[in-house]
Amino acid sequence: MKIFYFPECLEYSRAGHPESPARVESTYNFLKEKGCDFAGPAPCTDEDILLAHTPKLLDSLKKESFFDLDTPAFPGIFEIAKLSAGAAVDAAMHCLSKNEKAFSLMRPPGHHATKNDPGGFCYFNSIAIASIKAKEKAGKIAIVDFDCHHGNGTEDIMLGKKGFLYLSLHQSPLYPGTGLRSRENCINYPLSSGTSPDQYLAALADGLKEVERFNPDLLAISAGFDSYKLDPITSLSLEKETYREIGDMLAGLNKPAFAVLEGGYSRDLPECVYQFLSGLEE
Repeated sequence: MKIFYFPECLEYSRAGHPESPARVESTYNFLKEKGCDFAGPAPCTDEDILLAHTPKLLDSLKKESFFDLDTPAFPGIFEIAKLSAGAAVDAAMHCLSKNEKAFSLMRPPGHHATKNDPGGFCYFNSIAIASIKAKEKAGKIAIVDFDCHHGNGTEDIMLGKKGFLYLSLHQSPLYPGTGLRSRENCINYPLSSGTSPDQYLAALADGLKEVERFNPDLLAISAGFDSYKLDPITSLSLEKETYREIGDMLAGLNKPAFAVLEGGYSRDLPECVYQFLSGLEE
């Protein structure tokens, strides 16, 4: 499996903010010790961004003229967000051209960025940009999002879009308060606080039946690890080993697949990511 990472993604931070450089840096160091194969990504283009976002969002990020308490206008964030989205595009293209699974280990995450606005620590919607870009080479694409928060941005971009299916499992009630029901090509599984690993995996199995019926040519995965039992900002109860089972189930679809890091804020993030990648690669 090829992992796309570049240390420039560590170059912004705010004291006390859960989406910190340390979470990605520690994961990189852990995976490097495990002998994983890394490559440096290239930034995506403005044209790639406009596949999923409006010129308004692109312009506001270029000028750092937006305001969101959770998603600050850090100096240089435009270029770093382009690099993160570019890593997702590179992961998708590597998957399609090399017939090998790929993972983007970058920040900022993306699935809360809507067509028009950043939010929820997210500036550009990397999984949406990469999936729409990949549509040039692939047929149907299914996006599976197992972050603990609903990917409201991904649903906003993908709702009703032909050739795409979006599946999300997420805690509810929880930020951003969306994903309470399924709509058109967007399938949502809101899960109550304290949902057990067995209950979670049963819901995932049910959702993946819809993915199988859709029969995608490419699987895009928003991989969030804030459903872990020790995550400081959520309250699901998944174990480290649960992520290996999630990876196994997604690998069992027997489709080309790439994944993008979303959330996950516990000190055990590196091992959770490793468990997931180990399952996905089997």
